[in-house]
Parts: sequence; C-alpha cells; structure tokens
Amino acid sequence: MIEILNAAEVARARETGALVAHVLQTLKGRAKPGTNLLDIDRWAQAMILEAGAKSCYVDYAPSFGRGPFGHYICTSVNDAVLHGLPYDYALGNGDLVSLDLAVTTGGIAADSAISFIVGDQKPAQSVALIEATERALSAGIAAAGPDARIGDISHAIGTVLTEAGYPINTEFGGHGIGSTMHQDPHVSNTGRPGRGYRLRPGLLLALEPWVMADTAQLVTDSDGWTLRSATGCRTAHSEHTIAITDDGAEILTTSA
Repeated sequence: MIEILNAAEVARARETGALVAHVLQTLKGRAKPGTNLLDIDRWAQAMILEAGAKSCYVDYAPSFGRGPFGHYICTSVNDAVLHGLPYDYALGNGDLVSLDLAVTTGGIAADSAISFIVGDQKPAQSVALIEATERALSAGIAAAGPDARIGDISHAIGTVLTEAGYPINTEFGGHGIGSTMHQDPHVSNTGRPGRGYRLRPGLLLALEPWVMADTAQLVTDSDGWTLRSATGCRTAHSEHTIAITDDGAEILTTSA
C-alpha cells in the first residue's frame, strides 16, 4: 500500500518525527562506556510512554524476525547493523552504536536511525562508515521531490556509498511510512534514476542508507533478529523520515 497523507496528517507526522529525534539524541547523550543496552531500551520505553506515544517495535513480528520483537528500540553494535535486539551488553570505549527508533503518535508513525561512537576513542574506519551513510542520506533527501521517482533517490544514495568504496546490500532499504511503519514503496540503497514510483506531495518515506565495511552479506544472529556483517566488519546506519512537499523534501526526524 502506498499512502498519501493530507495536510493534517503531515502535521501529526511532524510531531511524531520531533519526538523520535528527541529520544534518539537524548539516548546518544546518555550512552557512555559502561552503559548497558538494556538500560538504553528502558530509557526509550520511559520517554515513549511519557509522551503518550506507541512503540512500533514491541509487538512487531514480520516474517524476517523471530517475533514479536519485544523491545522499544533497535540497538546494533559494531558488526551488527540492523534490527539489533537489546541484550545484556555494556558498551565499551570506541564501540560503534546504531540506534533505530520508530513510534506512532496521533495515528502517524516516524522512523529514524543514528550511528555514533561511544567514548573518546574514534577509530578512523568507524568515523568513515558513519560519515558515508550520513552523506548518502543527505544525497537521497536532496534527490526527493514531487517530480522525482524512487529510482532517483536510490541512485543518489548508491552513488555516494559506491564512491566511498562500500558494497551495497539490497535486501533491506528505505520504505514508505504513514499510518503504519512499513509500507510501499521500497527504496533500495542503489538503483537507476528515472525509474519507479513517481513521488507525490503527502508521501512519507523513511530513507535509510546502511553499509558494512567490506561485505554485502548479512548473517542473522542466534536471537533471530539482529543482522550482522558476515565478515565481522563494522557497520553504520543513518535514517530520516521525510515528507514530500510541493517544494521538495521536508525532514521530519531532525532535532534542529
């Protein structure tokens, strides 16, 4: 299903997106060496419930996971890149963490992910991975507009990631979002310009470039959810929910 939101629904999406951004930035600020992933999940739960929002993850049980997910946030560390199930792990200095959060307020969802390095050790490879996904996300957003097509976004994202030297996995990518978290259209992280669904004002998309340093192959952890790089290399993931407008793309999950 491809859902086109009206002006009132887009306004609610802005509120949801602002909450998602606030929670993620708060959690990033709290994440220090020694912080447990289960504490991050509890903090996310408290903020979501205090805001009167609803988690998109707790009861989520798609075909690719061993559901229901049962937690409020995805916490992926180092070689984990997507759907990281929180567990009893204390973060170390220099760990690369990706936090992915989706909630619903007023019947409209927003989805965002950030990657960052914990502590004062900043491995160069980890910095480069994060920066590449952030540049790719910015390029994808810049390519989105009411006259563009999904392939234009995919091509913009893929061009940045390829030029940075990273393999691209196409099993998971961006997606439509609205009254539910995952909708059509699928937004691959590589593609051909001028192809696919033509964007329309009122369409919400979650764009999410993610990379693994030296492989495009994923393996599923024993928890049935966490996706890791097949080689054990480090990974990064950046995501924003955007709204297509008459003038281009509006980022809904920004803390600015």
